[in-house]
Amino acid sequence: MSGQSQSPAGMSGAPSSPWRRAGHPRKSLAQRIAAELTKHLLLLPLTLLFLFPWFWMITTSLKTPDQILRFPPQWIPNPITFDAYPDAIFDASMLKYGANTLLLCVINVIGAVLSNTVVAYSFARIQWPGRDVMFIGVLATMMLPYQVVMIPLYIIFAKLNWVNTYLPLTVPTFFAAPFFVFLLRQFMRTIPEDLSDAARIDGANELRALRDVFMPLIRPALAVVALFEFIGNWNAFLQPLIYLSDEAKYTISLGLMNLRMHYGLSNYAVIMAAAFLSLLPIAILFFFTQRTFIEGIALTGLKG
Repeated sequence: MSGQSQSPAGMSGAPSSPWRRAGHPRKSLAQRIAAELTKHLLLLPLTLLFLFPWFWMITTSLKTPDQILRFPPQWIPNPITFDAYPDAIFDASMLKYGANTLLLCVINVIGAVLSNTVVAYSFARIQWPGRDVMFIGVLATMMLPYQVVMIPLYIIFAKLNWVNTYLPLTVPTFFAAPFFVFLLRQFMRTIPEDLSDAARIDGANELRALRDVFMPLIRPALAVVALFEFIGNWNAFLQPLIYLSDEAKYTISLGLMNLRMHYGLSNYAVIMAAAFLSLLPIAILFFFTQRTFIEGIALTGLKG
């Protein structure tokens, strides 16, 4: 018998990685760098495309009227002037319009979170006759565009003497929305049934189980509902246009329309300054809440 023993196949030399054994050679550092550079070079033109309207809006708000009307366009304002911003905030009443819009957003966010959470919990956790059929009916209403129900709703609110008030813009949010109900229901169905059973064994009713057990666990989904509702009401134009006729009650979207009609081509800097100020709160809000927003979207719908 020879003094040199044969080593097993897996024992000789450096152990081969599972990645190599699977037929996937490990990429070199240069290949990984090249792949990242290619990805970023593809994303860069799209990023510039989306940022260009912001660039044009901001630079136009900092120009004098002569620079705005100059052709070919002057990309960088020289000299830079901030005179349009005080005019947009005070003379154009954008501060008042912003306060009106913020009031509507806060009320509607509260109404959307409360109503949709209760309705979604009933569809997700409470067994009652016809529940699934009713849920399909609720989802079916999402296929109806707003233009179909616009005139009947206006007639109803007119008979209630709610026209030119904030009631048509706030009261419906306290009766749940199909999309938010679906979103929260799917999120709730990912929570184990054992938590609901434990709460019932401890003597908690359904409302207490919803408040103490489910509400803390569905915060990411509630944040998504709140963000969607806030952004939707901040940017809403058609409904305020239909129901509001008093200029003192205008929202920020109607204020921008009114500003455009008032200034026309005479002072684009004020219009652009007002548009930038109207978009700034949404950009700041999403910047600070994007992690919760993405988490809520990603975790929703993992269970059918």
